[in-house]
Amino acid sequence: MQKRTLYIGNLAYTAVEEDLEQAFEVFGEIEDIKLMRDRETDRPRGFAFITFEKEAEAEAAMVMDGKEVAGRPLRVNRAKDKQNNKRPHSNSHNNHQANKTQHQQGNY
Repeated sequence: MQKRTLYIGNLAYTAVEEDLEQAFEVFGEIEDIKLMRDRETDRPRGFAFITFEKEAEAEAAMVMDGKEVAGRPLRVNRAKDKQNNKRPHSNSHNNHQANKTQHQQGNY
C-alpha cells in the first residue's frame, strides 16, 4: 500500500464510513475509505483503510491512534503492503486429520 494509506483498527461494528470521514477529514482530503466486511455475512470486520490525497495528511492523522470513535479507541497504523502481509499457508487441518487417524489406529 501507499504511504498515504492508514490501517484503522478496533472499530465499533456499528461504525460506518461517515463516522471515519468525520473523524479524519480534519487532517486533509480523503481519497478513499474502505470499511472491510465479511464476504459471506457482509458484516463489518472491525477495521478499515483510509487513503489520503497526500502523505503528509496521512502522517498528521496518525495522532488519532488511541482516540475514541463510535465508542471505541482506534488503532491507527500505516497500512502494510498486502504482499508483505501474507501468512504462509498451513496444512494444520490435514495434519490434525492425520494425527487423529494415527491416534484412532493406535499409531503413536
